[in-house]
Amino acid sequence: MQVLETAPSFGLIIVGDEILSGKRQDKHLTKVIELLSERGLHLGHADYVGDDPVRLTQTLRRSFEQPGVVFSCGGIGATPDDHTRQCAALALGQDLALHPQAQRWIEERARDMAAEQGVAFDANHPTHQHRLEMGRFPVGAEIIPNPYNKIPGFSCQGVQGRVHFVPGFPVMAWPMLAWVLDTHYAAHFQQGTYQEKSVIVMGSMEATLTPLMQRLEAQFASIKVFSLPSVDHPEFGRHIELGVKGPPELVQQAFSVMLSGLHEIGAKLGPEMVRN
Repeated sequence: MQVLETAPSFGLIIVGDEILSGKRQDKHLTKVIELLSERGLHLGHADYVGDDPVRLTQTLRRSFEQPGVVFSCGGIGATPDDHTRQCAALALGQDLALHPQAQRWIEERARDMAAEQGVAFDANHPTHQHRLEMGRFPVGAEIIPNPYNKIPGFSCQGVQGRVHFVPGFPVMAWPMLAWVLDTHYAAHFQQGTYQEKSVIVMGSMEATLTPLMQRLEAQFASIKVFSLPSVDHPEFGRHIELGVKGPPELVQQAFSVMLSGLHEIGAKLGPEMVRN
């Protein structure tokens, strides 16, 4: 059995009723895949969660308890339907507290806004005091700078997993996520590079291919085997795209073994494909 050390797994949580209701279309999933791929990393899982504090707390608790890195987009504002900060604290068993650096950045933003409007900044004004709620994070959190408006996100370490929280607005979230990757995970860049190699298997059934897939996964522990059946392809008709994906140095080995196994069972093969 061959085992190759890889980068940590990365996951994504997208928060908001507006996504699940269809009022807004999610753009984070595609962008996070892109940000990771540019750095030789890949997304392992994604969750969509509405503005339900109980379900969100459960989702975050699971992320903190399992190994890996998770990005959470949305719900870190200070309106009544923003629950992410509070749910993160509950999931960690921590209190919320105003982060000193977050307070400074939020005050800088408030002073900038006051200057733009030509009014005096009042630190005791109810509007500013409400704005400071966005700097209340679980105790022990680290903050993520926001180049758009200085209202930071935050990061928390759980029992095993680490979660990075950013706003739902793409114009803020995406540069913040890029900063997190470049600041905290640069040592893993390109280590997690994945390659896919697959072949079209004509007219076969998945049940026929399952024993071969099981043997491949047992022999190559760092490789994932996949099958994508199609019943009405305009060129290939009914077929299965059978392939392997993982570290490039092992993909070629596993793919060769897979082809040998397909020839042994007399499978009719179509074109081969490679995706990096």
